[in-house]
Amino acid sequence: MRKNLTVLATGGTIAGIAGSAIAPDYRSGEIGIDEYLEKVGGLGLEAELSGQQIANIDSADIGPAEWNQLYAAIMKAVADDACSGIIVTHGTDTLEETAFLLDLTVPADKPVVVVGAMRPADAVGYDGLRNFANAVRVASDAQAAGRGVLVVMGDRIFSARDVRKVRTRGSDAFRGFPRESIGLVTPSSLEWFGAPWCEGSAAAFGWCKDLPEVVIVYMHAAFSAGELLRHIGDDTRGVVIAGVGEGNMPEPVRQELVRIARRGIPVVRASRADEGLVDRETEDAENRFVAGRALNPQKARILLQLLVANGITDPAAIQSAFDGR
Repeated sequence: MRKNLTVLATGGTIAGIAGSAIAPDYRSGEIGIDEYLEKVGGLGLEAELSGQQIANIDSADIGPAEWNQLYAAIMKAVADDACSGIIVTHGTDTLEETAFLLDLTVPADKPVVVVGAMRPADAVGYDGLRNFANAVRVASDAQAAGRGVLVVMGDRIFSARDVRKVRTRGSDAFRGFPRESIGLVTPSSLEWFGAPWCEGSAAAFGWCKDLPEVVIVYMHAAFSAGELLRHIGDDTRGVVIAGVGEGNMPEPVRQELVRIARRGIPVVRASRADEGLVDRETEDAENRFVAGRALNPQKARILLQLLVANGITDPAAIQSAFDGR
């Protein structure tokens, strides 16, 4: 039986045009959703697709205005009994952030699949059509529900919690941590690595139209407390440290962050390293710091924004939320 899927388009490389099959650069978000669905119509996909254009932009430009529209459209599709699943087309640069935000705020009742491409639509080796066909197969599968928001790239299925862009180019630009892919997919096959883990789960957080300001501060050799303070303004409600190693920082910076945390501004220690856990340190409780655990800085920021927006600012409560991700 053919499934009815809703496709929500936001732009990105998957809808990009270079003007030449071998051009070194391109323009993101040039193809509209109607044109794109007409293009994929000849693939013989076993689904009925209806599209809505949320935005048509480079994902570097995505923010609350687009997220608000996207969330509203997803929740409308979730409530529609005729809709079996939702696909979101998205640029790859911030794909993991949008996917994680939706994972925390959308119930796990229906498949929600985010998909992108690493090459524009008129480039040699355009991967967008295959990725999209794979996304259709995943969103059409009843076993995709109850797994949270999913990301499909390069024949692999990732959980939004785990997925991260690790390379600037190439079909293998995405990986997962701490779990690698949770399934493999082609346009004609689908294999899950395990059963759904959040069937019937409600959204972890209510939607917030105006997320509070949380800054990410990138640590490096010779980083100073003065540099730290230049990142923090009157509207800052949280700080995520992209720390060296296991969330570390120079001692003068640590001392300043302790003062900031004791003023009631949550401080999360994440790592600039690509993989690895940031565990609790003995001093974290006294310093009022939170260990980012498996979340990279950009995902730690999203989670902290939602926590603060919901009035959760106590370090122990924030740590519990990070431990549960």
